Amino acid sequence: MRADEGLRERLIRVGGELLDHEEPSRLSLREIARRAGVSHGAPRRYFPTHLELLSAIARDGFTELTTRVTAALAGAPGDPRAQIATLARVYLDFAATRRGRYELMLRHDLLESGHLGLRDASLPLFRLLTDLVAQARPEPEPPARIVAGTLWANLHGITQLWTWGSLPLATDATDPSALLDATLKAHLGPAA
Repeated sequence: MRADEGLRERLIRVGGELLDHEEPSRLSLREIARRAGVSHGAPRRYFPTHLELLSAIARDGFTELTTRVTAALAGAPGDPRAQIATLARVYLDFAATRRGRYELMLRHDLLESGHLGLRDASLPLFRLLTDLVAQARPEPEPPARIVAGTLWANLHGITQLWTWGSLPLATDATDPSALLDATLKAHLGPAA
């Protein structure tokens, strides 16, 4: 345990680590408590339901993804298209390296549940993407929010199909980021 880490944070961290290395089906309160070195009832003090702990882990995932995106954009060129490409690369990398967390973060039942304001935690990155799309493609139709949504859906599709092995087989691509230029061109038009 980290010296400055309380039990609540330890449970979230251990749950996230479990998702990073094990099957999501092993993510039970009992298993998280066991790996955190506490009784199986201890998580209930902070997370009365399994969904609340899952929501906390998902929220932590959004925080980590936002931190990664913010750090990457700080060093990226100021051009909105280049920033979108940077954001997309970070997104694809996060999905590949934090596969279980990524899937948990996008679970509809968790987002809809309202636990810990999870849906609100998911929106800032989408707003950032929407703002960058509006700057990169000033045409009013379709609206930037719709283009950002389709771009996000495309990134999610790349992530899923890459993981399943379908895209490497169909495209002979050796890296999912190889598909990024085509994705940006499809959603934003040719680079200026």
